[in-house]
Amino acid sequence: MHIPPANMAMPTLLSLLLLPLSAAALGTIDCSKMLADKHNFDLSALDGPHSVMHGVEQPPSFLNTTYTINICRPLVPDSDAKKEERCPGPTRVCAIERLINPIEKSTTISRVIPIAGDLQNFPGGTLLDASYTRLRTAPSPADQAREGIRVELHGGSYNGRKQRAVVEFLCDPEVEGTEEEEESVLDVYRREEKGEKEEGGKGNSTTRATKSLVFKKYGPEGAKGEVDVLTLEWRTKYACENVSGGGGGGKEKGNWGFFTWFIIIAFLSTAAYLIFGSWLNYNRYGARGWDLLPHGDTIRDIPYLAKDWSRRVFNTVQDSGSRGGYSAV
Repeated sequence: MHIPPANMAMPTLLSLLLLPLSAAALGTIDCSKMLADKHNFDLSALDGPHSVMHGVEQPPSFLNTTYTINICRPLVPDSDAKKEERCPGPTRVCAIERLINPIEKSTTISRVIPIAGDLQNFPGGTLLDASYTRLRTAPSPADQAREGIRVELHGGSYNGRKQRAVVEFLCDPEVEGTEEEEESVLDVYRREEKGEKEEGGKGNSTTRATKSLVFKKYGPEGAKGEVDVLTLEWRTKYACENVSGGGGGGKEKGNWGFFTWFIIIAFLSTAAYLIFGSWLNYNRYGARGWDLLPHGDTIRDIPYLAKDWSRRVFNTVQDSGSRGGYSAV
């Protein structure tokens, strides 16, 4: 058997030990463990691509921007889309801008913007570097009045400008967060195009928006307006702090009941009495073994007393049963 040298085994061991730290440094997101201010939010139920649209009229055309996000993992590119018409593989948040002309019944992709993801291997891109903020404990009083978590994602770049996505997950106990609109404006235009073909491939080709996912704004921010920031609002029950099931870090423990506290106090009191009594008997009388315990004789006789009591009950039931419930005369 070949044993690796010590100088080779040590770096390997260190790399294994530092693997979790490396994953954290890369900004990898675990949707089931989004820890913010010592509270865990579980958003794993929101896994998958979700879209929200923003449209601007530019007569005779219509400018439609589809923002697609997968908070849990990188987006899967459409298999039938051209390379220049889709975001790079590691993208988590992607914006696709389409210029729609209803008169000519044409759709042209004008911009594709990778907003967030582990894009350090692409021009101008950086790490995802995800950060979480619990709204109830945020510095802003406006945030403190709301319940949920703010997720900030980085990594994107477009035309030399840094990109960032801010997603505010807000608590709404009545909303799952994955419901889709029946049909979007882009669906209507696509349906009216001549020679429309059914979309194939298992990617993010859906153009239907997620109802609870709302576009707030997209534009330059920062001291000098050097970063383009996309702000989204996502209402879901999984952003509630006391939710049970797939989100919110599980149901928080409520107050214990009276009987639970009674049992705990009784147990601790009994333990304290026995410990103090044993210590007292040891120091005062030099007792050993059963003699250490207060009322040691009684405690030692408990098994025999219980056995005798059980025998008496058994004999009583057996005797009464053999006489039909009547006593002998």
